[in-house]
Amino acid sequence: MMGRNFIFISFLLFLFACSSPTSEQDKKIFRYNEAAGITSLDPLFSKNLANIWACNQLFNGLVQLDEKLHVKPCIATSWEIADDGLTYIFKLQTDIYFHYHQQFGDRGTRTVSAQDFVYSFKRIIDPQYASPGAWVFQNIAYHDGIPLIHAENDSLLTIKLSKPFPAFLGILAMKYCSVVPKEIVEFYGKDFRQHPIGTGPFYYQYWKEGVKLVLRKNEHYFETDELGNSLPYIDAVSITFLMDKQSAFLEFVKGNLDFLSGLDPGYKDEILTRDGRLNPKYHDQFYLLTEPYLNTEYFGIMMDPENTDKTHPLHLREVRQAINYGFDRFKMIRYLRNNIGTPGINGIIPAGMPSFDSLKIKGYQYDPARSRKLLVDAGFPNGEGLLPITLTTSSEYLDLCKFIQHEMSELGIQINIDVSPPATLKELKAQAKLAFFRASWIADYPEAENYLSLFYSHNFCPAGPNYTHFSNPAYDHLFEQSQQEVNDSLRHTFYQEMDNLIMQESPVIILYYDQVLRFIRKKVTGLGSNPINMLDLRRVRIED
Repeated sequence: MMGRNFIFISFLLFLFACSSPTSEQDKKIFRYNEAAGITSLDPLFSKNLANIWACNQLFNGLVQLDEKLHVKPCIATSWEIADDGLTYIFKLQTDIYFHYHQQFGDRGTRTVSAQDFVYSFKRIIDPQYASPGAWVFQNIAYHDGIPLIHAENDSLLTIKLSKPFPAFLGILAMKYCSVVPKEIVEFYGKDFRQHPIGTGPFYYQYWKEGVKLVLRKNEHYFETDELGNSLPYIDAVSITFLMDKQSAFLEFVKGNLDFLSGLDPGYKDEILTRDGRLNPKYHDQFYLLTEPYLNTEYFGIMMDPENTDKTHPLHLREVRQAINYGFDRFKMIRYLRNNIGTPGINGIIPAGMPSFDSLKIKGYQYDPARSRKLLVDAGFPNGEGLLPITLTTSSEYLDLCKFIQHEMSELGIQINIDVSPPATLKELKAQAKLAFFRASWIADYPEAENYLSLFYSHNFCPAGPNYTHFSNPAYDHLFEQSQQEVNDSLRHTFYQEMDNLIMQESPVIILYYDQVLRFIRKKVTGLGSNPINMLDLRRVRIED
């Protein structure tokens, strides 16, 4: 351990020695707060937005997504896909370097090769690492137990699938699929999470967990802008970890943070008008960027009697449908979200996905009379005899849950609210220990399959993302058919059929489709926005 600490300290001294002699005050530093905390800087564990944002500054993959979610080259310059959809061949750039580390030897770095991607991808699959991203290679073909990911030479990578999977190219843009150097990973072992080495626009400098993370500009980053100027423009990124979002908002207003993402009940009425516009009092300080977010907010219902009381009211489809019809989503968005978001009156697939069609997906509009009729059909007129239902949520969504609790009480449905810390809620949901819970799903890649996989029976949690344990043979058959279909139009038809089936069976209650909200200080330009809320700091500039 002494040797590692010595090398790490030497590494920091080298970085400081290579830095410009100008003071920190002269540097262009982008500052933001991460209330959720960061658990790992190893892309193997980039499973939530906090980790993904940090890893996006440190690592690159074969491909990347632009602001319209189109797949673009990154370390790969080009690729070919066989007519049968099973073989992918990537041609790599040969002059991309890893960040500096003494473990690389005298030069302190080396170029990325196809062998690095073979190592990185097999590492994701390896059970000993227990990566939550192992599913991204679930369709990889094997021969004699070995995944068919092969380096033909330093610049040519071949990947073979066991069956066609149209979303595969987009999946490779996920941070799980970033390239890492074998010798550095093996040097640090599990501690690689604290000492990341990648190829990204910034490199790791300092991290005191729960306090501050500092990333510095990679002077040798390989990407340039349209005019040939080197990226990134800024000198550093500073991330703090204030858990209280109200405190983070005050730091933003005082000018100590450059960027604020999302909306919190604690400050929504201060920063936004009732119709969702930026409060005029802040027009001179910062500006607002917003667009539809590929994020569906919903209540999940445990459908598996093995994991809940067999007499639980939500095992009855009529009760689930009664709740779906029983509250006004437009009113909820208007008064509790300042009109930020779109009422969830369609399916699980949000607007913005190519297969979304509001005319073909039959969701739920507010219809209390129909709710009452469904309760009668279920044997509970006016809710009489219906057992209380416990809804588990985090404090951030308590106001929404209380609104729906009140709406349900008007129908005779008693909802009790259990507030849990976000980490506890996430763990209980992953272990299938909640009967009724608030959840959300943000697209990992631009394909509706990402949402529909939540209901495929082979994806039961904790091994997969099916948190409701919904199981339906007709649905599974449609899902499997869609994954074999390479024609986009036909595949989207399958997706729409599945979404309608989900709405009919109601293992979820769709609340709303979110919006990306970015509050940015006036001195910051070039940040931009995108439908998956990825934080890209390569083109950010900070004016004096």
